[in-house]
Amino acid sequence: MSTKIYVGNLPYSVTDSSLQSNFAEFGNVSSAKVMMDRETGRSKGFGFVEMASAEVAQAAISALHGMSVDGRSIVVNLARPREEGGGAGGYSANGYSASKRSDVGYGTGGYGGGRY
Repeated sequence: MSTKIYVGNLPYSVTDSSLQSNFAEFGNVSSAKVMMDRETGRSKGFGFVEMASAEVAQAAISALHGMSVDGRSIVVNLARPREEGGGAGGYSANGYSASKRSDVGYGTGGYGGGRY
């Protein structure tokens, strides 16, 4: 079973291949992906690496966490599963909603009436 690792605070110069080569010295890397901004095409400063086993992943985390890359101290830890329902609204199984919070918004009716 493969183990997914989160790598944060990456310099914008890091590419998928350089990320993969840095982790390859600890063991077999299944995949390495630097997350890119859709609009600018620039790196978002973080990525994910998938390693062949948990032992190899833990060795890489221990060795690389806090390491300086181009003057930036990188963060390396186990990736957490993606949380459902992030963002400020959108369509879900319950229908469209602008926000789940009741203390923000335009109030209960009229043109901007309510809590303002």
